[in-house]
Amino acid sequence: MNKQGTSPKPAAKRRFGGTHAQIRSALSFYKLLAYATGVMLLLVVVEMVAKYGFNAEIVAGGGAGLQFLSEAEADASGGFNLSKAVLIVHGWLYVVYLIADFRLWQFLRWPFSRFLLIALGGVVPLLSFIVERRVHREAEADLAAHPEAAPRY
Repeated sequence: MNKQGTSPKPAAKRRFGGTHAQIRSALSFYKLLAYATGVMLLLVVVEMVAKYGFNAEIVAGGGAGLQFLSEAEADASGGFNLSKAVLIVHGWLYVVYLIADFRLWQFLRWPFSRFLLIALGGVVPLLSFIVERRVHREAEADLAAHPEAAPRY
């Protein structure tokens, strides 16, 4: 009982969109994709510096191990164009990163603004590492604070 003679309201029960095991699985998947996307984004930065700073494409093979060639030479070298491969792989990896982000956001039932913040982690170099650490910490704290939280189904 409080000073007014009424009993205090019980804390609102938190409801997640899945079980704790599902959330932890989504968190692990997100962590893996955050690191992979971050590494690929750093490789995109290297590719952009080579392309726009030195007017060169990064090519593997074609007579030498790793070469910086002009675009015309890169096409004619017969080697594997790493510059294009990095861009394509990062693009598709970012799509999978967004799926991991959505899955985690849906399970934890966070506000939509948090989904957008996590999505930006895969766009700004080095930000995915920072955002991942913060998201992981907040998700674990959310799960620890609500062990009684019933799954949706």
